[in-house]
Amino acid sequence: MLLDDKYIYLLRLGDNALVLSQRLSEWCGKGPAFEEDMALTNTALDLIGQARMWLSYAGEVEGRGRDEDALAFRRDAHEFTNLLLVEQPNGDYAQTLVRQFFFDAWHHLVLDALMRSADDRIADIASKAIKEVAYHLRRSSDLVVRLGDGSAESRRRMQDAVDALWMFTGEMFKADETEELLGAQGLACDPSTLKDAWLAMVREVFAEATLTVPDGEWMQKGGKQGRHGEHLGLLLAEMQFLQRAYPNATW
Repeated sequence: MLLDDKYIYLLRLGDNALVLSQRLSEWCGKGPAFEEDMALTNTALDLIGQARMWLSYAGEVEGRGRDEDALAFRRDAHEFTNLLLVEQPNGDYAQTLVRQFFFDAWHHLVLDALMRSADDRIADIASKAIKEVAYHLRRSSDLVVRLGDGSAESRRRMQDAVDALWMFTGEMFKADETEELLGAQGLACDPSTLKDAWLAMVREVFAEATLTVPDGEWMQKGGKQGRHGEHLGLLLAEMQFLQRAYPNATW
């Protein structure tokens, strides 16, 4: 049972990185400025690298012969366990940045906790990934401040993005039986313990950005259990097309 839960947990970590990477890659060649285009693409590549490490380990733990490619390209939407936040469409640039900041702030806290995991492999992957995610967080925080405290138009767009995406943040801190079990074993972290630190980070950045933290308490949930919106299916249709059309194709 513990191995099954460990597989599920590793899959969640990998799916979050994979799906957000695919979303960010949609900006490639379409960024608002060359430097931003390159930065988003690099962030997407970092997340792909992290997804490979988590999914490879998940495949080994599962023991059914599935590698990172099989887990990425040969599962249907209901088998993905990513947070609903990361599958949300890019929208305008404000929505992309706010989604990224919400995730980066949470992701950094998770990896910081996982560096102390009782599982050496999890701790090692987290130690490698947190260096990249620290940069992601610095960058998204800086841009949230610059655009939130920018023109009236940029502030309006940023606040609209915050208000639209806020309902997808609650799921990040809702622990289920898998996380509770692995947390008790020292293998994972209880996400509910990260909420106060995440909120403090968001409030600090938003205060500088002159943005308002929403007070809505109703939150969407279900992504970690495989219940997704239509957006994920469309994303996977594009991401998995080659392997679906030409199974086992290689370069």
